[in-house]
Amino acid sequence: MNLTRWDPFRDFVTLQDRMNRLVNDPFARLMTPAETVGGWFPPVDIHEEPDRIILRAELPGINRDDIDVSIENGTLTLRGEKKQEEAIESENAYRLERFYGSFARSFVLPAAIDPDHIKASYKDGVLEVVVPKAEEAKPKKIKVLSEGDGAETRTEARTARAAS
Repeated sequence: MNLTRWDPFRDFVTLQDRMNRLVNDPFARLMTPAETVGGWFPPVDIHEEPDRIILRAELPGINRDDIDVSIENGTLTLRGEKKQEEAIESENAYRLERFYGSFARSFVLPAAIDPDHIKASYKDGVLEVVVPKAEEAKPKKIKVLSEGDGAETRTEARTARAAS
């Protein structure tokens, strides 16, 4: 049996957190800047591999021709528009939760990328952008030599410099 120390303040903080979520979460979508200007933000995953950066964005229901991918000054930008199939009167709707309209997301990439070989593909509502790193940004393995491998010692290097 583990004994735990009772902390009354922790219980108050937990209660306060739950109350804040209860009050704020139902209205969180209404308070975001995206909705005030009529836009939306598709979720994006970005991860790095040794030789490239991969970005995946969820864009369900968007036509491939309505997606624009561009890079300028090391900033990758995704733009597009999700069009509503048919207008639905809000008085007749039980629930309207899906977002429609334009979106734009920008991501600053490391300076050492190869912008000429960026590839983008769109399948099953997921946009994948593969950004290869420039050669100078890729990790390089440096071989450590010993004296027997032809590496000169410090004394030999000093002697050689002094003689010249």
